[in-house]
Amino acid sequence: MASESTMQAPICLVENEKEQLAVNPEALQILENISQPVVVVAITGIYRTGKSYLMNRLAGRNCGFPLGSTVRSKTKGIWMWCVPHPIKQNHTLVLLDTEGLGDVKKSDPKNDSWIFALSVLLSSAFVYNSMSTINHQALEQLHYVTELTQLIRAKASVTPGEGEDSTDFVSFFPDFVWTVRDFTLEMKIEECTITEDEYLEDALKLISGKNPKTPNSNMPRECIRHFFPKRKCFVFDRPTNDKSLLFSMEKVTEDQLDKNFQTQSAKFCSYIFTNAKTKTLRGGIVVTGSRLRTLVVTYVDVIKKGEVPCLENAVTTLAWLENSAAVQKAADHYSHQMAQRLRLPTDTLQELLDEHTACEKEAIAVFMERSFKDENQEFQKQLVVTIEIKKEDFLEQNERASLEYCQAELEKLSKPLMKTLSEGTFFASGGHKLYLEAKKKFEQDYNIVSRKGVKANEVLQNFLKSQATVEESILLSDKALTTEKKALEVVRAEKEKAEREREQLRQKEEEQKQKMKAQERSHQENIAHLREKFKKDQENFVIMLKSMLEHYLKVQDELLTEGFKKKAAELNAEINRLKKEIEAAKKNEQLSQKIEMAGKVLIAALPEIIKLASEGKKMLKN
Repeated sequence: MASESTMQAPICLVENEKEQLAVNPEALQILENISQPVVVVAITGIYRTGKSYLMNRLAGRNCGFPLGSTVRSKTKGIWMWCVPHPIKQNHTLVLLDTEGLGDVKKSDPKNDSWIFALSVLLSSAFVYNSMSTINHQALEQLHYVTELTQLIRAKASVTPGEGEDSTDFVSFFPDFVWTVRDFTLEMKIEECTITEDEYLEDALKLISGKNPKTPNSNMPRECIRHFFPKRKCFVFDRPTNDKSLLFSMEKVTEDQLDKNFQTQSAKFCSYIFTNAKTKTLRGGIVVTGSRLRTLVVTYVDVIKKGEVPCLENAVTTLAWLENSAAVQKAADHYSHQMAQRLRLPTDTLQELLDEHTACEKEAIAVFMERSFKDENQEFQKQLVVTIEIKKEDFLEQNERASLEYCQAELEKLSKPLMKTLSEGTFFASGGHKLYLEAKKKFEQDYNIVSRKGVKANEVLQNFLKSQATVEESILLSDKALTTEKKALEVVRAEKEKAEREREQLRQKEEEQKQKMKAQERSHQENIAHLREKFKKDQENFVIMLKSMLEHYLKVQDELLTEGFKKKAAELNAEINRLKKEIEAAKKNEQLSQKIEMAGKVLIAALPEIIKLASEGKKMLKN
């Protein structure tokens, strides 16, 4: 729903009071209520460079994020504005405006670094805003990007031979957009007209030479090229040449803006709306508003403890919460659908089991859609056990409903028989024959009652069993029968009793077989969904690895072209590692092993299979 993501004004998401970060519960609640996927656009840059104005343009407003007209930074912390995405249906656009970097009033420079790192971690499109030109000074001001290797970890631990942790940044870092404000230069290099993107790439080329300051100058360039595969640049003229209007930009109408600035702003907004990706984590995990909330809390809590945020740990935390919720949602779906579809008592046990199979299939699909990174199928196992318990509850409800209905019908239909018995009509000469006829009529009437359910035969047989002594008394008192005929009637009654018991055993055995088949279908359904999920995860993993490989090959090629052979050679280890991982991931051996192991885990969640098989064998033997 579009309405779930509509906010009339921005709200502070991460507070930065006295240079201490804290999350705002009100903002977290807004995110919690957004179930749609989110496109997260964060903007950072040196303070007083007009970041907030650009974000307001993305929100389609003139005002919203506070605009300052003094030399002091207006925005503190990270502010959030959630609006319906103008192009992507059923998506929410989350705009994050950050406080200006490099505020001279700050005592701890690392505070800026954490704001910068959070912006990178939370966004799917990361906008860096600067003034005038991309020159040596502008790149030096972007030193925060060089600190990301100390402020962010991709993995909880890096095993020997796995490569540097920072090489994995490319797999989850956002797209990089550099916006240059009040740009006055000509777009030319050696008299050749260039595009904005070519201007950025030229500025990011490494500087050669033996100057001792060169390595430090190259660091931001290297980091941007290594960590951000997708880069874009926009340059903006001054919004207006009327200085008085610059002090109150929130009141400036569109026709008061410079024509070039209008065109450039529209171009920037169109690019963000069209190209900014849905926020995803490694493995293709789509981030919704509620998932973004968890990431914000996780990262800020880690930073407050003085530790380094780790993407893998954050995903593990998110997975635990999401998988727990997925189990609950799937179990609730099963219960709701069963309650809606079942009309108790069901005519047969198979009728209930068929509905169970259909509802369970839907529930597994609900779980699979929401769950991810379910290590060792811990949560899927929970779902299997939960649905099994719920199924048993429906079976008990069905039996109770059948029992109550059959007993009520039996009591009603047996009234004529019981009345005749109480009047003593059967305790006379020829009474036994009359009793058998009355009993047969009662059984026929009972048998034509529809939808008696699974307890129909049991209730009838128990009633007939209770009448055995009465029938024996009637037989003994019937003077019309000879001793020989009475003996034959006793044998007939014993045969009927034995047949009734055999029929009950056959019915129980058939019910046990049906239950076992249902559980086998359940197991196969779980495995089928799991196989599909493993296959999809593997495909996404290969796509990610190929994308990383393509990026590093491009970086290596650029370095060779620029004459940095040693730096290009340093990438060989990572390139070879990625190639090996791609080849290994393409093989189905790992997939088969994972499915086999998962099958064992899920079977362990169904001990009833063993129990039913054992009982079934005993019955067949008897």
